[in-house]
Amino acid sequence: MYDYDLLVIGSGPGGQKAAIAAAKLGKRVAVAERRDMMGGVCVNTGTIPSKTLREAVLYLTGFAQRDLYGASYRVKSEITIGDLLARTQHVVGREVEVIRNQLLRNHVDLLAGTARFEDAHTVTVAGEARGDHTTVTAEHVVIATGTKPARPAQVEFDDHKVLDSDAVLRMERVPASLVVVGAGVIGIEYASMFAALGTRVTVVEKRPQMLDFCDPEVVESLKFHLRDQSVTFRFGEEVAKVEVAPKGTVTSLASGKRIAADMVMYSAGRQGVTEELDLEKAGLSADARGRISVDDRYRTAVPHIYAVGDVIGFPALAATSMDQGRLAAYHAFGEPARELQDLQPIGIYTVPEISYCGRTEAELTTSSVPYEVGTARYRELARGAIVGDSYGMLKLLVSTDDRTLLGVHVFGTGATDLVHIGQAIMGCGGTVDYLVDTVLNYPTLSEAYKVAALDATNKIRALEAFGTA
Repeated sequence: MYDYDLLVIGSGPGGQKAAIAAAKLGKRVAVAERRDMMGGVCVNTGTIPSKTLREAVLYLTGFAQRDLYGASYRVKSEITIGDLLARTQHVVGREVEVIRNQLLRNHVDLLAGTARFEDAHTVTVAGEARGDHTTVTAEHVVIATGTKPARPAQVEFDDHKVLDSDAVLRMERVPASLVVVGAGVIGIEYASMFAALGTRVTVVEKRPQMLDFCDPEVVESLKFHLRDQSVTFRFGEEVAKVEVAPKGTVTSLASGKRIAADMVMYSAGRQGVTEELDLEKAGLSADARGRISVDDRYRTAVPHIYAVGDVIGFPALAATSMDQGRLAAYHAFGEPARELQDLQPIGIYTVPEISYCGRTEAELTTSSVPYEVGTARYRELARGAIVGDSYGMLKLLVSTDDRTLLGVHVFGTGATDLVHIGQAIMGCGGTVDYLVDTVLNYPTLSEAYKVAALDATNKIRALEAFGTA
């Protein structure tokens, strides 16, 4: 009756996993994607290039070794934009081929072009050439079109001096000074990267604080570290206008302050890529930010059409999008699926990294859940001294009722990897006693779990002693 059992619009993390999951179930699957965007925003302009850029910054600046060899230590004295982007181009090219091969190996048809609905089961995919279009029908559809940087109307972007987060990857030089508008995940990641390069960075954020979904102690540690690299924060400030001058830019704030800088990077949220889909023809609509509403099974208002990834909003991470795509395909075809939504880790690739899983102290306090905190500082670990990380920390939140782990928060080297140990223990219902009793390799940063576990259990023991006295 239909050309395909499942048509996926978008080949980013969510789209890939939806397509492959359905193909593994023996379904006829196609993916519609523009020819130059295989892998989606994640591979081409987002996660992969930005994290590769970060790795290049860390290597070329010798940032991780400065604690050992001094603040002036550098691997390369003059770092050019070409040095930074060479690694990015190599990795992006490789990832595009990996994704293409994975889809073809699973017999997924690739439809090159821009997709738009004709009706709830029919989609036309228009290629770049005139008259190049294909119309297909599908029993189920997954929308995984992702997002693009929001561009406020009052800001004149020229992609040279006034940039969004996509245009950063096309920079012609490393700026001596930079204004970053927006202290969300993307803004702070780029602010920390350029600060490591030696750029004087000013962060402007209209909210009173940044990363308010993270642990406040961890965020304060990051702010302290960035200020130590000469990053200036302007919280509670709104941008009135940005002017391009012969020597750079001038950013005027609503408070009357003016900031001169070589460049301005706007990171003021993202917009769902839904305007070209003709959603109304399928009986759907998007909100003002281009996002599509879904239920807990990732179904839209039209039951056979699903949406996953950044286009449905928070947490808008590549890792969560992958799982959403897999689950949407399973739900579409009645396959049993289990979702561990409460244990999805959050990773922020600032310099240094932040990552957490589970609940925060604020959430536990609001919910009146009794807990104790166990903390380990990297400077207490032999491995911390070896890798030159004296500022990192790991924090465990432990239930005082049944000693289970309620949350793990990490700041510093390897945070986005280390968090998975705590995640696994929480997922298996383990307690802090496992970490006290187990043997961990020495010297490692993972040893921070044992130090934090001992800290937490010693506090719990002291409370119990006082309670029985």
